[in-house]
Amino acid sequence: MITFYKNGNGLEVAENASKSIWINAIEPTLSETAYLLEELQIPQAFYNDIEDMDERPRIETEDGWTLIILRIPYHTNDEKLPYSTAPLGLVFGHGKFISLCFVKNHMVTDFITYTQRKQVTITNDFDLVLKLLLSASVWYQKYLKQINHRIKVAENSLEQSIRNEDLQALLQLEKCLVYFITSLKGNDTLFYRIRNLRNYNSTFDPDLLEDVDIELKQAQDSANIYSNILSGMMDAYASVISNNLNIIMKKLTSISIILMIPTFIASMYGMNVPNALENNPYGLWIILFISLIISGISVFMFKRKKLF
Repeated sequence: MITFYKNGNGLEVAENASKSIWINAIEPTLSETAYLLEELQIPQAFYNDIEDMDERPRIETEDGWTLIILRIPYHTNDEKLPYSTAPLGLVFGHGKFISLCFVKNHMVTDFITYTQRKQVTITNDFDLVLKLLLSASVWYQKYLKQINHRIKVAENSLEQSIRNEDLQALLQLEKCLVYFITSLKGNDTLFYRIRNLRNYNSTFDPDLLEDVDIELKQAQDSANIYSNILSGMMDAYASVISNNLNIIMKKLTSISIILMIPTFIASMYGMNVPNALENNPYGLWIILFISLIISGISVFMFKRKKLF
């Protein structure tokens, strides 16, 4: 879907490209791809780079066009990887500014709503780039809070659990954090490259630069803290699960030993050979009494040794 935006009370929808300052393309169809490549004439190489889901954040120029790729977070429909990151390509030059992303995300929609609520206008191409980078950093922090909540839920279920599935839930969140940390590092490197551009750094809003720097650092710090906590928690709960299993096996072994005593006695007196009680009318009750006494003594000893 392609949407055109113009300055107004924040960013408003424009009728066409000629009246817009920003052309936003999300999951473009074949006809929209043709429009981007043939009518807007963005370089094919730029389009292919943005389409690559593993593309790293960077800045590049070609034939009067500038390509900036930053990575944004999004919520997936995959239970095994609930959060991930994707490249957002920003291509501008020749009086046009195009953003292109191949996954649905909430960041761009939220950014538009924010500009309308705060009456934010766009002054130039790099102003929009920095504000989108700021919005991406804020959304990283939002998803990090959701990941932290999921960690707490998984922690509660792991306290008395021996299931591998509960530990795998933490492993999935750890993978999300690895993607976030890697993408945030790339965005941070990209930000410093943009900030140090000689031909444009004098036009940057210093307050905006400071906000982007603060939000990026805060997102990186939060991701690193959650990752370190999660790594330590997984190691601890792996030991807890192993210990819980050992306790259960110890109890089962104790029960097996206790049950083996009356079984052994019954087996001996059940043999088809003479024994001292074969003609005794109270032989069965004597055997049961002896079995109960020995089993009771065994239970007492196991409890005393804290084995049962």
